[in-house]
Amino acid sequence: MTLSVRPVDARDSDEWAALYRGYRAFYRLPDDPAAVATTWTWVREGAHGLVGLVAVDERDRPVALANLRWFARPSTATTGLYLDDLFTSPDARGAGAAGMLLKHAAQLAAAGGASVVRWITTADNEVARSVYDAHAVATPWVTYDMKPSG
Repeated sequence: MTLSVRPVDARDSDEWAALYRGYRAFYRLPDDPAAVATTWTWVREGAHGLVGLVAVDERDRPVALANLRWFARPSTATTGLYLDDLFTSPDARGAGAAGMLLKHAAQLAAAGGASVVRWITTADNEVARSVYDAHAVATPWVTYDMKPSG
């Protein structure tokens, strides 16, 4: 399988949605067509600083996605690029799509003057972590989530 990486395009809607549903299912999120549609709109339009990339096969069919967004880093007075979502279709795994998307993210970050590309994953996501370990360094930071309250 020969792959390349490019920004998402309107023609990717159906394939992107299938990949994103696969991503959500992998992380045991409920099926939510509205969330998929909203995220597609954000990624496609660049809302919230989002950048959408896809790895495509020889037929220009998306087989993997990466959703990234720019963020401010006040402690260093720099910006970073955050990888929110990365997912490869099961039939394309092992072909290098994730690594290509990570390399493209690093190039995008450098071109945009970012000081880091950052992401999180679950501790037990061993297959993905083996790819991530080839491209980045795991940090000691622990992530917390707090519900908004009035």
